[in-house]
Amino acid sequence: MLTILFGSKGQLGRDLCARFSRDGEVFAADLPEVDIADFGAVEEFMREARPDLVINAAAYTDVEAAEDNPASAFRVNETGAGHIARASARAGAAVVYYSTDFVFDGTKRSPYVPEDAPTPLCVYATSKLAGEEATRENNDRHCIIRTAWLYGPGGNNFVEKIIRAAQTRPSLTVVEDEVGSPTYTFDLVEATAALASAGAVGTFHVVNSGSCSRYEFARTIVELAGLDTRVEPCSAEAFPMKAKRPLYSVLSNEKYEKLTGNTMRAWQEALAGYIQRRRQNQ
Repeated sequence: MLTILFGSKGQLGRDLCARFSRDGEVFAADLPEVDIADFGAVEEFMREARPDLVINAAAYTDVEAAEDNPASAFRVNETGAGHIARASARAGAAVVYYSTDFVFDGTKRSPYVPEDAPTPLCVYATSKLAGEEATRENNDRHCIIRTAWLYGPGGNNFVEKIIRAAQTRPSLTVVEDEVGSPTYTFDLVEATAALASAGAVGTFHVVNSGSCSRYEFARTIVELAGLDTRVEPCSAEAFPMKAKRPLYSVLSNEKYEKLTGNTMRAWQEALAGYIQRRRQNQ
């Protein structure tokens, strides 16, 4: 199988490249090689590769900056997504697009399923939802994967931020009223391969199982990293931000698990695996 991967330099892209290389050849692209907002460049790259599968892991992910630069967020998350989906359809290939738990407003108090109506609260979330629509409209063979609180090697993610802060401060204060589903790139990539193998079409939620608050997540990170820094809870109001975030964005894996027969491991187990991998690579 020949896979084209856009966004290969990000934390998700790196694990995708390693995983899909086991199934065949991977043609990886990122800036500056290919600007996904340029349809001609995307189509030319794809024409030469003749892919079986196209994975779009390219994204504008700076949630706060998106509030001041909406055009930049939509350029990548909507326009770029539409170009990749359209070019992959012309090439006869299926396309995978990654979206986010942020498309929901957090008013629900049970895990969100793919059929729940999205109500994004910020520019970033709105641009990712627009990317979902652009992907659906331009390629019937689409697999949209919503995930959450993603972390992996090489990323400037929540896990790395907490570890860096805990190494230099005697205590940390972390929001306790924001609840979600931490997800390890390694597990998301395996789930992506399972969906691709099953020929999945539609929208799926894929996260590590279980849920926690940011505060609980941070405490577990500090503990598993072997640090003794004190972690204190606070409300989201203590850290006002430009971009409004859902206070509850737990996602249900039920649709993914029914289709593939796979079960996502608990977020605590996944985090322990990441911390161990991190130690080995230091």
